[in-house]
Amino acid sequence: MSFAVVTLKKGEGRTLKSGGMWIYDNEIDSVMGHFENGDIVLVKDFDGFPMGKGFINTRSKITVRMLTRNSDQEIDRSFIKKRVKAAWEYRKKVTDTGSCRLIFGEADFLPGIVVDKFSDVLVVESLALGINRLKPVILECLREVLEEDGIHIRGIYERSDAKVRLNEGMEREKGFIGDPFDTKVPIEENGVKYMVDVENGQKTGFFLDQKYNRKAIQRLCAGASVLDCFTHTGSFALNAGIGGAAHVLGVDASQLAVDQAKENAVLNHLEDRVEFMCADVFDLLPKLEAEKKTYDVVILDPPAFTKSRNSIKNAVKGYREINIRGMKLVKDGGFLATCSCSHFMSFELFTQTLHQAARSAHKCLRQVEFRTQAPDHPILWAADESYYLKFYIFQVCSEY
Repeated sequence: MSFAVVTLKKGEGRTLKSGGMWIYDNEIDSVMGHFENGDIVLVKDFDGFPMGKGFINTRSKITVRMLTRNSDQEIDRSFIKKRVKAAWEYRKKVTDTGSCRLIFGEADFLPGIVVDKFSDVLVVESLALGINRLKPVILECLREVLEEDGIHIRGIYERSDAKVRLNEGMEREKGFIGDPFDTKVPIEENGVKYMVDVENGQKTGFFLDQKYNRKAIQRLCAGASVLDCFTHTGSFALNAGIGGAAHVLGVDASQLAVDQAKENAVLNHLEDRVEFMCADVFDLLPKLEAEKKTYDVVILDPPAFTKSRNSIKNAVKGYREINIRGMKLVKDGGFLATCSCSHFMSFELFTQTLHQAARSAHKCLRQVEFRTQAPDHPILWAADESYYLKFYIFQVCSEY
């Protein structure tokens, strides 16, 4: 079988050569041979040195996403099964697999696809044209690999409804792959029960990346008053409740999320101590400050304020503002858990922003710990985009 050949410009492909998997449009000198977008292509350096195989899409700025460094490797079913099996074997060693991310795109060497497992249901998000073509065989192999371990998957739901698919020339897709099933899926994590709505919840229905960060706040919350901002479906708030908090207030701007959070509180028999309200956090925090409210623990888990480099300045302002407000609402000696889930908000920039917020709030921070995403969302050092979640826990003290 003959493949079209992508040749890099001289001096380009630095990301690729340092272990990354993306080739941008401006790094390519030529594409020789017939191809359709989504096809597998051979990649060569400017001097003809073989770099491997990937799939091409000239409609995307990320024109080639690499699948293998071996130019002789067949991209067939056995190749896909090997990749899928390696991803599953890794997760069995590093995480609770009851609910977890099974495939994390580039970090599992299957660029552009995410698959989450919620109990016995899979949710798939496919964001690149080439991997979208391989999606049926990836899912088939996943079912097989899990079945080999006695895990039967009763249904698969597609949540490929992100705007980024439009950049790839694809329609946004959402719905059942195979037979329909009840899309409200019960799961348990860290001893907390949730009802995950894989059809209408954000992204794939539930944020699995904070699993062990949620657990880390449990021990801080015994007997505490807790404020959980951007609570979504209540996950941090409920971990605080399970940890023995005296009272928890969870806040989110989405009424749907708040309704789901209330249902989750009832599931865990925490409705007497964990309450939720629908409000804009940026409006609410100044009001709480004006009312002289303070809490033993404040949790800030905002959505990504930036999804591009262009809006990073505004994002910094947003993170600085909520952290100043959050720090002022923590009792002297209490705790602040704060995070950023934006890849573009680097560790250095987020840390600097928190330092500035502490100075503005006249607070002294003592770092308890720094954490990142759960290990089922592995950070591939050669792929910067796989490292996105930064999570700090601080003790907040009045200036000495």
